[in-house]
Amino acid sequence: MTTTRLTGDALRVTVFIGEHDTYRHKPLYSEIVHRAHAAGLAGASVFRGIEGFGASSLIHTARLLSLNEELPVAIVIVDTPERVRAFLPQLDELVESGLVILDDCEVIRYAGSRSGRHSRRHSGKEKKA
Repeated sequence: MTTTRLTGDALRVTVFIGEHDTYRHKPLYSEIVHRAHAAGLAGASVFRGIEGFGASSLIHTARLLSLNEELPVAIVIVDTPERVRAFLPQLDELVESGLVILDDCEVIRYAGSRSGRHSRRHSGKEKKA
């Protein structure tokens, strides 16, 4: 697997959908993340909202005691403008209702751990004095 290097000018695409939106019986947010990964994009993250409204003008909130509440989800993808724009047709295919926005941004730091796993400041195996 190759490591993506990304610094400087970039494009951020943010997709706002509902958490229960699906694509072929799978969560839509998961399909978007997996396609972004398969396309070799630098990264994608999913954020679950606690309250919001969209084109329907209905306010959805986690404060209600309802398991059926449709909370907002945001998927954020950042990469070079060329790579993000090349990925947009897939989003057009997947997102039937929702909002897709593009923002210019600047990447200051993009780094993963050398092993591919999350690093820890303390391993928990320090020697006691």
